[in-house]
Amino acid sequence: MLVMILNPTAGNGLAEKEEQALLAELDRRGLEWKALRTERPGHAGELAREAAAYADTVVAVGGDGTASEVAGGLMGTGVPMGIIPAGTGNDFVKTAGIPTEPLAALRHLLEKPARPIDICTINGRAFLNVCGTGFDVQVLDCAEKFKARMKGLLPYMLGLLQAIASYRPVHLRCRIDGGETKELDTLICAVANGQYIGGGIPICPGARPDDGRLELVLLRHRPRYLLPFYLPGLMLKRVLNFKITTHLLCTRVEMEGERMCVQVDGEISGMDRADVLVHPGQLLLHW
Repeated sequence: MLVMILNPTAGNGLAEKEEQALLAELDRRGLEWKALRTERPGHAGELAREAAAYADTVVAVGGDGTASEVAGGLMGTGVPMGIIPAGTGNDFVKTAGIPTEPLAALRHLLEKPARPIDICTINGRAFLNVCGTGFDVQVLDCAEKFKARMKGLLPYMLGLLQAIASYRPVHLRCRIDGGETKELDTLICAVANGQYIGGGIPICPGARPDDGRLELVLLRHRPRYLLPFYLPGLMLKRVLNFKITTHLLCTRVEMEGERMCVQVDGEISGMDRADVLVHPGQLLLHW
């Protein structure tokens, strides 16, 4: 049985609008299915854990946050997962090579075998794509009001322009793989399993979700007036070549900072400490 977990609020209602077409495709193929809807934050993970007891495949229909919740519910169960992107940013599917159009994504997952990928945790909370703090979190916060009217990269670009005006560096204490703790003022600190954030910004080009490693991308603080000069290189996948960038491969990142705002696959949370771990091959995904 295929169990579809749908977030009706994702993509300003896009997931809900696509539901009937998706179910009709399953009927056309003669597949047994069950459709479930989320009702609150965290509910997708609960539904996925329950579905793992009887489902052959569990499919997340929504944005990156919904996909991460479902992945956390299926982590280590051996039950394959599919993703049908119907959110605002849909960043992880870009790395995984999953089509961004919902019906095409359904056909893709039905035809592709499930393969192991890595899943990550931050303070025990599962995520699939990227977590971090700094300027990108300020952009996400500013972009929120544009998401009701726009999809894809545009709300994040408008949020970026607003974030430049209010930018403040984040003072971090950072420890990599249990080594020496370093302090720095940072523009961006991203811990990546996938390549993209913000609807398609390539924060870590070349990252693979099946290599058993995290990729840490640290950009040192620069004055506000210089930020626009880095944007073209960022969009052209040159971020790792900036002189202000440190790029490391690792399996654990510990971050500390007073009143940090951390984004986890597009969802912003406040915390003073973040412990990020990779769990190699602990999820099966149709990709």
